[in-house]
Amino acid sequence: MDTDADRAREIALFRYSLARGAADAALSARQRGAMVRELAAREHLGPDGRWITVSRATLDRWVRCCRAGGFQALLPARRRVRNKTPERILELASALRREQGARTAAQIRRIILQTEGAAPSERTIQRHLLAAGLFWKGEVTSRALGRFEASAANELWTGDALHGPAIAGKRAILFCYIDDHSRLLTGYRWGLREDVMSASQALREGMAARGLPGALYLDNGSPFVSSQLLRSCAVLGIRLIHSRPGRPEGRGKIERVFRTIRSQFLVELEGRELASVTELEGYFQAWVESIYHRRVHTETGQSPLERFLAAGAPAGVEQASLHEAFLWSEARTVSKTATFSLHGNIYEVEPELAGFRVEVVFDPLALAEIEVRIAGRPAGRAVPLQIARHVHPRARAADPEQAPSTKIDYLRLISERHVGGMRQRIDYRDLPKGDQAGQAKEQER
Repeated sequence: MDTDADRAREIALFRYSLARGAADAALSARQRGAMVRELAAREHLGPDGRWITVSRATLDRWVRCCRAGGFQALLPARRRVRNKTPERILELASALRREQGARTAAQIRRIILQTEGAAPSERTIQRHLLAAGLFWKGEVTSRALGRFEASAANELWTGDALHGPAIAGKRAILFCYIDDHSRLLTGYRWGLREDVMSASQALREGMAARGLPGALYLDNGSPFVSSQLLRSCAVLGIRLIHSRPGRPEGRGKIERVFRTIRSQFLVELEGRELASVTELEGYFQAWVESIYHRRVHTETGQSPLERFLAAGAPAGVEQASLHEAFLWSEARTVSKTATFSLHGNIYEVEPELAGFRVEVVFDPLALAEIEVRIAGRPAGRAVPLQIARHVHPRARAADPEQAPSTKIDYLRLISERHVGGMRQRIDYRDLPKGDQAGQAKEQER
């Protein structure tokens, strides 16, 4: 099979699909110009399976070629460039693609760089793989919607959940929040349940390390529409926004981050048996803090960490405020005997509260300790008379521990480097005063 000819034909077909309409001889110059401008303003699914934009000048050139010579005139010219890359490196690139077809050329280059100390360019690897007939077999995702970007760090966080590998027969789920301005992963947590507890734990850890967002943008999944999460945002003064069903505008950035996680992190877990969620979390944390947060983002021109800290470290959050925000609450009516029930448990309160509608506030993992409030004011603690359940039915403790041809373990390489030289995450409360942004960057190095 002539893979070069097949590749050239795919490229020509893509060019023809864009140029054929504008090349119609019946169009006036004004009509043709309007059509080309509209094409240049949109993204198109390219021959590599990725969404790309095409400039006005390039489209004009394709239209001229199409009008002059039709489809054949759009075939790319064959280039004969002497290959200076060692054959051993190119064979390694081929082996990495054969081992996992969803690895991108960029990911293969990073692996070669980690193992060999040097690597050819992404484009060189891509050309070699195409010539060898080793086409990318990753998932093609929909185009990102919307061009809005927050003007500063912590102005807006977007949250969502991503399904990952199976662990002990259960599908691991990543709850993740990103800063819209910098694309930094502010809070993240892997678990085995898609519930409000997991979503809240990831959010709380993110706030403790990165500060408070001004607004939180979430979808309408059950973990994100709970009254508990709404209470957390209300206590901390955070505006909670939910996307409308079927209208995902503004969620393009987190979808793009999830594409990166799939193509650069999850692809390396194919065929690997993970012993626990803790092991998965360790690998992911190392990749995020050592690789993703430090690499220059193609749209912003800065690494997520650099852009997040550009205006200085964000203000810290009091632990007491976080504790209060992530307590759960329910309403109960106190009986004539000054008692109330909560999920099978019986509690006693002060006699003067009999007949009143009260708010009971509690840690969902410790139902033996209940605080009572009326109209937001403390009204003492409830005394447990009968405890049948210590944990709220919608809350569970953290997931318990459960007991390739190239032989390159990319995730272990970056994990060892991360553990050897970095803290898990930056806690901005520990930063010294002064030039916090510069000192934080130096600390990261």
